[in-house]
Amino acid sequence: MSDVLIPLASGFEEIEAVTLIDLLRRAEINVTTAALNGLTVMGAHQVSLLADTTLEEVASRTFDMVVLPGGLPGADHLNADPRIHALLKRHQSKQWIGAICAAPKVLLDAGVADDLTLTAYPGVLAKDTPQVSVSEEAVVCDGKVITSRSPGTAIDFALKIIETLKGRDKCREIEASLVRS
Repeated sequence: MSDVLIPLASGFEEIEAVTLIDLLRRAEINVTTAALNGLTVMGAHQVSLLADTTLEEVASRTFDMVVLPGGLPGADHLNADPRIHALLKRHQSKQWIGAICAAPKVLLDAGVADDLTLTAYPGVLAKDTPQVSVSEEAVVCDGKVITSRSPGTAIDFALKIIETLKGRDKCREIEASLVRS
């Protein structure tokens, strides 16, 4: 079974975090949510989540993928935490990394996205950012990094992660169960 870590910082984007947690678990992916501080984390729109554990408890573990939800100031809190940067660097190239909305900036600042194409919420990454190419696509996969644009692309992002970790058939199964069309 694939293991995914989703770190939660205060001010996270609720649509992104909950969509990722829900859809990945529906796909039988083991998701661990880890709060930066304490277990209860307040989102950007005053929705609180109870994390499975703290980042301190899982920081030394290796996961098949680390996925950062966006939102502000959540992404800024992730970016300011040296444990997040260290975790991303340790997973770089060996395991998958994902980020959505404002969180791709964390990948850039951690130094794990150089020479890649990323997408992010409009204005988060300048088009002339020297280390990366910036796309306006909903979801971009480059190397072992998957990024997504916004809360509105959270389902597509989660489905891409499912396809990557569990295969196309599982992705189609989960998408069909959502009855999106």
